[in-house]
This record gives sequence, structure tokens and C-alpha cells, in this order.
Amino acid sequence: MSAVSPLGAYIAGAGPLHRLRPGAKLLGLFAFATAVVWVPGAPSAAVALGIATALAIVAGLRGRDFWRVARGFLLIAVPLFVFQTWQQGWERGFEVVGDLFALILAASAVTASTRIEDMLDTITWSLQPLRRFGVRPDRVALSFSLMITAIPSILGIARETRAAARARGLERDPRALVVPLAIRTVAHAQLTGQALAARGIGEDED
Repeated sequence: MSAVSPLGAYIAGAGPLHRLRPGAKLLGLFAFATAVVWVPGAPSAAVALGIATALAIVAGLRGRDFWRVARGFLLIAVPLFVFQTWQQGWERGFEVVGDLFALILAASAVTASTRIEDMLDTITWSLQPLRRFGVRPDRVALSFSLMITAIPSILGIARETRAAARARGLERDPRALVVPLAIRTVAHAQLTGQALAARGIGEDED
């Protein structure tokens, strides 16, 4: 069974983020991500976390929603924080993990306040001028949709792989986690490609 996407799903509402056009939200998310990456330091990460948390609350996320987002992120947050702290100190660990979590919360605020159909329509419309350069807006929108739907599937695979390794007493062996996860993820991608090809999607046109 697929896991719930860590970015969550659309939450009906009438707040300011819900009334904002999808294109404006995507541009705002891009600007926020750029600022988070550009400004270094633990204090800036704390500020980014505060802003992202406020946006998520405005979008309608509450306690259970925050826990769902955090639970999915913990799979990589804990080892990442430990590694960064060991290498460069806890401030660097907090900065890296805090920045990533802020970006995930901001993205969750966008997905919670935007219907996926509206988001894909906006992406398709914004890419129309690039048709003259060979860009296929419908293909880009399809890729974006596949990426979103693949996230919960891959997280589900990761949880199943970890459970299988734990059952064999190999939960501390990286090979017992990474190798099966990589193989099953590639297999999932191949099955998705075969399903699309069977429907005539992805074939080159004359």
C-alpha cells in the first residue's frame, strides 16, 4: 500500500493562500527556496522555519498534518543531522536540517492550498511560449504529476525495505537498506514507464 505523500493533499479552505493564484504561489515558493539556500547560518534557518510554519498554518495544516510531514522527513533528517553535527558542529546540522524542513513545510503549504489540477494547468500554460524551442508543456506537466504521485510510493518502498531488514536483524547494515531500496525504486520506475508506453504516452511523434 502506498504511503501518504509527505507534502500532503489539498485542504479545502478560503484563506489568503487558497485565494492566491497557483502561479503566484509557485513563484513565491521558488523565491523562498532561493532565499533559504542563499542565506547561510542557523539563525536564518530558524527564521525560515518560522515563516514556513506560519504559511503551513495559514494553508490549513494542523497537528496531525504537521506530524505526517515530520514523520516522512525524519527518515533522512536524523542521520543527516548526526552526520553534519559530527563533521561541522550542531549549528551546521541544525542549518541543513532546518532549511530542508522549511522547504518541505513551504511546499506543503502550496499543495495544501492548491488543487493539483490547477497547479498542472498553470505549469502547462506557463510553458506554452517554449513550444517553439521544442518543449512539450503537456509532457512537463505529466512528469510533474508523476513525480508527485511517486513520492508516497517510494516512501512506502523505503518503509517496507527497512521493516524487512529489521526482521532479518540487518537494520544497521546500510547494504541491507540501500541496495533493495535502489532495486525496487528502479523497478517501480520501469513499471511506470511500461504502463505509460502501453497507453501510447512517451512515443515520439512524426
